[in-house]
Amino acid sequence: MLRIGVVGLLQESNTFIGERTTRRHFEEDLLLRGEMIRERMSGTPHEVGGFFEELDRAGVEAVPIFLARALPYGVIERKTFEDLVAELLAAVAESGPLDGILAAPHGATVAEGYADADGYWLGKLRAQVGADLPLIATLDPHANLSPAMVAATDAMVAYRTNPHLDQRETGVRAAWLMLETLSGRVRPVQAAAFPPMAINIRSQNTSDSPMREFCDEAGEMANQAGVLSHSVILGFPYADVAEMGSAVLVVTDGDEALAKVTAEAIAGRMWERREVFEPKQIAATEAVALAAARVERPVVLLDMGDNVGGGSPANGTAIVREWLGSGGAGRAFVCLHDPSAVEAAVALGEGGVFVGSLGDAREPLRGTWRVSSLHDGIFHEAQARHGGFSHFDQGRTAVLELADTGLVVMATTRRMAPFSLAQLTTFGVDPEVFDLIVAKGVIAPMAAYAPIAKGGFIHVDTPGVTRADMTKLEYRHRRRPMFPFEK
Repeated sequence: MLRIGVVGLLQESNTFIGERTTRRHFEEDLLLRGEMIRERMSGTPHEVGGFFEELDRAGVEAVPIFLARALPYGVIERKTFEDLVAELLAAVAESGPLDGILAAPHGATVAEGYADADGYWLGKLRAQVGADLPLIATLDPHANLSPAMVAATDAMVAYRTNPHLDQRETGVRAAWLMLETLSGRVRPVQAAAFPPMAINIRSQNTSDSPMREFCDEAGEMANQAGVLSHSVILGFPYADVAEMGSAVLVVTDGDEALAKVTAEAIAGRMWERREVFEPKQIAATEAVALAAARVERPVVLLDMGDNVGGGSPANGTAIVREWLGSGGAGRAFVCLHDPSAVEAAVALGEGGVFVGSLGDAREPLRGTWRVSSLHDGIFHEAQARHGGFSHFDQGRTAVLELADTGLVVMATTRRMAPFSLAQLTTFGVDPEVFDLIVAKGVIAPMAAYAPIAKGGFIHVDTPGVTRADMTKLEYRHRRRPMFPFEK
């Protein structure tokens, strides 16, 4: 029986955050070896779940080896990254003879001293297993693709959707490609193209214009004999590295020239459309006014400057302060990472009242708070949602109400991205009773909140380390010239 190894090391690293990602952040999410990977990931909407599904279907032995993932945050500290890579390589060496390896990098991982962290660890893995062992990987389309990643792998396939609803299907496609390769039916080769541009995060919704039309066109251009896969790489603008930007990756059956010309043709069309990907930005004042004018509720305001899925602190108060300043009509909800507020609430117990500040210490929400309820912070999502997450733990959680207003704040001990409505409903919060909901993200929360967002979504260009207008961020290492910085 064929033996296919399964490894993964994933984190989306925001270089504009001063804090570092440590081993603790991986331990709080995923840091698994051996059969624990199969137990945790089989049946999940993650690409690793897709690996297991396809290999099991084919009657091939999947060998779970090593898997580490941390919620997006700052650059990984050097020792943590070097230790994780060493552990991954050691686990591969101890796993016995393998016929191939399926790998799950993110593509936008940055560590201290390793700007192209994914290119580095994939390269080390390739050097260890040799040039002849098939190594096929998945990618998040928010990858900052590098030549090193391309050189280290036989093939890479990225998710096609944002919000990322097809991660499991992408894992299935990668495993199918591995099986086809090992059977001798195909010989994958790949080529990438790197147009000098970065697509605005606001325009990266693959189910909406203008990205939907571009992805459809890219699919038509790649729909030709010999092309096995094409990937539109959107890029992650919050990593100040030379690799930052959008790209196109094409895999063909043994035809490197076809892969190259197809990737360049799609990238050329991306470049021609570059102006279309520049959206009109809406500030908090305008967004709150637009929300107030809508008849149906709730309206979900997407706090792009405090995008937890992009690594932000999850404590921004800009939209809620604007709402309160405008009169605060109706009821509003926001989730904030504030361990101190949770600690104060736990000390008082449910029904307790305290005077204090919540959120960003520079611009906090001040007032008298009533402790509505307390929870352990663990919840689950049964549907495919962005990120492939199904199990969540945001730590001890307090639901608080601000006196004399309609504001409800969910304060958490750990940062948590708004990838699931279960984050509210598990803890007795009904999202449909609010007029305004602040969700800290850009595209990712839309999959979860669409069923209740009767008043629609409004993207808000708030300040912060993930602000939508990337031209207002200070880059030192990006390529130059690059659109939209140098028009």
